[in-house]
Amino acid sequence: MAVTVRRTIEIPRGVEEVFTYFSDFARTEEWDPGTRSTTRRDPGPVEVGATWDNVSEFRGRETELVYVLTEKEPHRHLLFTGTNKTVTSTDDMTFSGDATRTTMTYVASLDLNGLAKLAGPFLKKGFEKVADDTVEQIGKALGA
Repeated sequence: MAVTVRRTIEIPRGVEEVFTYFSDFARTEEWDPGTRSTTRRDPGPVEVGATWDNVSEFRGRETELVYVLTEKEPHRHLLFTGTNKTVTSTDDMTFSGDATRTTMTYVASLDLNGLAKLAGPFLKKGFEKVADDTVEQIGKALGA
């Protein structure tokens, strides 16, 4: 069972700048209040296949995931997929705008594996709160 949340945020910065900012998943430390640390695993440009080690906290529990940039359409779309033995997490971001303003739609999804699936129905409310906190933190990080 997947738990999914969607938020749209207006950011008073150009779409190219905003897209570049979110392309580097290590910046989750700045905009995702659940992230404790994110470290790039491989060198080079941020392209499809780039990977990051992520440590996040949700409901008082710490979890480690390996994230991969699985889709990248410049200035329009990013998809990051994080995995460990109990969950697959996706961060799906779409961007539109111009040189002064960006509309970003952020869809986060947790797909629980094994026995963790039983907890799915109980996680939705907490995940909604995290999504609201994330929008607030993005606003602080980017002046939205």
